Amino acid sequence: MADLIDIYHGSVNVVEKPVFGGGKINNDYGRGFYCTEHIDLAKEWACASNADGYANHYQLDRSGLKVLNLNSSDYNILNWLAILLENRKFNVSEGLPQRAKDYLLENFKVDYRNYDIIVGYRADDSYFSYANDFVNNTLSLSDLSEAMRLGKLGEQVVLKSKKAFNALTFVEAINAPRQEYFAKYKSRDEEARSKYRQISSKPMAEDEIYVLDIIRNNWKNGKGI
Repeated sequence: MADLIDIYHGSVNVVEKPVFGGGKINNDYGRGFYCTEHIDLAKEWACASNADGYANHYQLDRSGLKVLNLNSSDYNILNWLAILLENRKFNVSEGLPQRAKDYLLENFKVDYRNYDIIVGYRADDSYFSYANDFVNNTLSLSDLSEAMRLGKLGEQVVLKSKKAFNALTFVEAINAPRQEYFAKYKSRDEEARSKYRQISSKPMAEDEIYVLDIIRNNWKNGKGI
C-alpha cells in the first residue's frame, strides 16, 4: 500500500486547511474530515444541495499513521454497523430493536478511536435505511451485505487524529458545477432508493439470517460472518 495517496473532499467551499475537531458529531464515524479517493464522487457530494461546489484535492502521507480499513478481510459488515450505531441517530424502539443495538455494540464494536484514519463504507441517507431495517429485524444479513457492497457509494477515507490532519497537503480546489453533478448525485440517490424498495419489499426468508438469529445463536465477532 503506497504511503502517499490523493484524496478529495466535496464542499461548497474551498477548504485549504481542514480544522481538526470540527465536523458533525453524528457522522458515520463521529467527528472527522470525510474524503474519498474518487474525484467524481467528491464533486457529486459537493453539489448535493444543488449548488456549485468544489472537489478539494489533497495528498495524504499515511506513513506512520494507524489505518483502520473496515472493508478488509479482518472485519465484517457487523463491525461497520456497530460503529454506525454508536455515532448515527437510529430510530430504535423498545424491545428487539434496542436489544439488537445493545448486542451488536457489545459483541461487534471495534476500538476505532485509537486510529488516525478510518476507511469504510459511506452510509448516506439512501443506504442508512438498510442499517436501520436490519436492526429492526426486517432485513437479512445477506441483503445488508449486498446493499453496502453494491451500493456504488464508494469508500470514505476519514481523518480522525491531529496527526492525520498534519499529514494532509492541500493541492487545489477543482470546480464542481451543479448543472452536471447535482444531476449525477440525484441519479445515484434514486438508484439507491429504488434498490432499497426492491430489497425491503421481499418477504422474510426462512433460510436467511436476521438480527434475531444472531442474538439467539449468540454470535460473536468472527463467528459465522
